[in-house]
Amino acid sequence: MLQLMGGTSAVLAVGAINIPPVFAAPIENRFGDDALTIEIDSSMRTRLLVGGRALTDFSDSEMLLPVEGTALAPFLLTEQGDGPSKVAGLSGATHSATGVSASGIEKTVEFTFDPARPGVAAIVATYRNKGREAVSLRGWRNASHTLDRGPRGVWTFAGSSHGDRRDWIQPAPAGFEQRNYMGMNASDYGGGTPVVDIWRPDAGLAVGHLELTPELVALPVASTASGTSIAIESDRPFALAPGEEVSTLTTFVAAHTGDCFVPLTAYREIMAARGMTDAYVPASAYEAMWCAWGYERNFNVAQVVDTLPKVKELGIEWAVLDDGWQTAEGDWYLDPVKFPRGDADMIDFVDRIKKAGLRPRLWLAPLAVDPGTDLLRDHTDMLLLDENGAVNDVTWWNAFTLCPAYQPTIDNCTALVRKIIGEWGYEGLKLDGQHLNGVPPCYNPAHNHAYPEESCEKLPAFWEAVHEAATSINPDAILEFCPCGTSFAVHSLPYMNQVPASDPLSSWQIRTKGKTTKALMGPSAPFSGDHVELSDGGTDFASAVGIGGVVSTKFTWPRDTDNPSGELPPGGYVLTPEKERHWRKWIGLYKEHDLARGTYRGELYDIGFDRPEAHAIDQNDRSYFAFYADKYAGPVELRGLSTGHYRVTDIASGKKLGTVDAAAPKLDVAFQEHLLLQAERVSA
Repeated sequence: MLQLMGGTSAVLAVGAINIPPVFAAPIENRFGDDALTIEIDSSMRTRLLVGGRALTDFSDSEMLLPVEGTALAPFLLTEQGDGPSKVAGLSGATHSATGVSASGIEKTVEFTFDPARPGVAAIVATYRNKGREAVSLRGWRNASHTLDRGPRGVWTFAGSSHGDRRDWIQPAPAGFEQRNYMGMNASDYGGGTPVVDIWRPDAGLAVGHLELTPELVALPVASTASGTSIAIESDRPFALAPGEEVSTLTTFVAAHTGDCFVPLTAYREIMAARGMTDAYVPASAYEAMWCAWGYERNFNVAQVVDTLPKVKELGIEWAVLDDGWQTAEGDWYLDPVKFPRGDADMIDFVDRIKKAGLRPRLWLAPLAVDPGTDLLRDHTDMLLLDENGAVNDVTWWNAFTLCPAYQPTIDNCTALVRKIIGEWGYEGLKLDGQHLNGVPPCYNPAHNHAYPEESCEKLPAFWEAVHEAATSINPDAILEFCPCGTSFAVHSLPYMNQVPASDPLSSWQIRTKGKTTKALMGPSAPFSGDHVELSDGGTDFASAVGIGGVVSTKFTWPRDTDNPSGELPPGGYVLTPEKERHWRKWIGLYKEHDLARGTYRGELYDIGFDRPEAHAIDQNDRSYFAFYADKYAGPVELRGLSTGHYRVTDIASGKKLGTVDAAAPKLDVAFQEHLLLQAERVSA
C-alpha cells in the first residue's frame, strides 16, 4: 500500500488494479515510482504505469499544436539526463528527454518526481526552432492521456465555471465532452480550479497546472466507447521564429485510486509548498448563519430587526444583511428609504444586531457598477474593456465589470471595506456574484497594462487587498466568497475564510461542492451548505451537517415579505411552527456534534462508485458517517475505524443501532434520503 500525500490515505493495492500487463515495446527509459512510472519510447511518446502495469497506451503526451497542414511529429529521442528538481516546492529529481523532429523543432520535456509525493509528476516542455523558417502554431498540449473506460464507466471532476451551473462532479459516459476552459465561458462566468480528474473504481488520472496565478488554459475531457481522454492545453496562437524557444506552464499528471479528493488534496499541498498558503480561519467562521435574503431586495429594516430574536433563539450566531441596502452597485450609497439618516441609521442597525447577541455581516458585490451611477459617470477609467472598447456585462445585476488590476478600482473598493468594517461595525462580508470568480483580459488604455491578461492574473491580488483592508481593522473578520454557482477560483481562496455551496441547484451539489472544497481548502475548511432553502425540498440540513458544512438559512418570521419577487416557493420562506421544530432540531444537532470543525475523511469513500453515497468525519474522538440515497436497505461499511469495537448511534433519531468491530465494520441499515451515524469506541 502507498501513501499519496501526508494526512490523506490513498490506498493503492497495486496487484488489484484491473489493467493490462506491460508487453515488450521499443522503450528507451522509465522513471518515477511505484505509484506512477512514466515510460518514454524512441519517438518521445510516453505511457503511464502503476506498479509496473500499464494504465495508458503510448501517446504524444506533450506536443505543440500546429496550424492545419503542418506536421511537427514524430520526434527522434536523442538525449536524456537526470538532475535535481527544477520545480519550486518539489524536492527529488528531474528527468529530461530531448528529441528533434524532421521539421527542425527540438523538444525537451522535464519530468519531476518528489519522493514525498508519490504518484505525481510535474512536467515542463520546451520547444526550440532549429530550422530556417518560422513555424506558426495554435498552442501547446501537455499530459495528454487516455484511460480505458472499464465495465463501470468513468467519473470526472472539472474545476471550470459554466453559466448553466452544472455539477462539478459527474459521470463521463461515451459521447461526453467538456473543454473546461479556465477563462471566460460567458461574459460573467469564468475562472476556477485548473485541475481535471477522471477515474474508474480501480484507478484515476488528474491533470492540471501548478502556476501561482490564474492562466487562460483549457483542460479538455472527452469520452468514447473505449476510453476517456484528459489533457491541459493552451490555444493561444503564436509563431516560433528560427532560434526562438517557448516553454509550457508547469503542469502535472497524478495517478490515484478513489475519487477526486486525493489528487485535489495533493494539488493543494503542492501549491502550498510553492507559496499559496491557506487562509486564516477565525472560530466564528463555523457559527450558524441567518441571512435576510428571505425578505429579498425590498426588505425593510423593521422586518429584519423583528426577526433577530427568533434567529438567536434557534441557536444561530450570524445575521447577514443581503442585497438591497444600497442605491446601486458601484455607488454603494445607503438607500435613503431604509436608512434615512444615512450612516447614523446603519450604525444603529448594526448595534441592534449586536445587542440581539448576533454577529453582523454585510452583502457586497465588488467589481460591479450599474449604468447611471455616479461612479460610472465620474470614473469610466475603472471599466474593464475588451479589444473593441466594449464593456463586460455582469448579467444578473445589469451591471458592468470594473478592472481588478487597476489601482483606482482597488482603492475605491478597499475604502468601502474599511468603512463597512471600521465605521459601520460589521464583522464580516458576504462577497457575492459570479463575476468575482474570473474576468476577461482588459484592453482599457487608461490602465497601461503590460499585457491584457494582467486583469485575469491579478484578480487574486485584488482579493488580497480586500482581505487586508478588512482584517487590518478586525483580524477575525469573515470574508465569505460566494461566486454564484462557479467553481471556486483556487488562487483567490487564500484571501477567503469561508465559502458556501454558492447557490446550489440540488443537495447533490451541496455535498459534492463540500467534498471538493474540503480538499482544496483543507479537511476542516469552513464550507457552508448555503441557505438550506436551496436544498432538496428546502429542508435538507442533513446534506450540510453530514459533510461537515456550516448550516445557513434565510427564513422569514413571523410572515413573509410584502413585495415578493415571484421567485419565492409556495408558502414562501416563513418559519412555520412545523419548520421551526425541524430547524431547531438540526441546528441543535449541528452545534452538538460540531462536525464542521472535524476532519473530513474524503479519501475513504468514492463519491462516483460507492453506493449508498457516503462521507466520513473524525471529530472529538468519534467517527461520523453520513449516507445518502433516495431509498436504501442493506449493509453499509464504516471505513477508517482504528482497532476495537464501536457503539453506533443514529444521531438524528438518537437510536442505538448496535456495535461493530473495526475488523469487519459492516452494519445492516434501512433509510430514506439520509442516515447520519456516530461511532464511539467502547473497547480496544
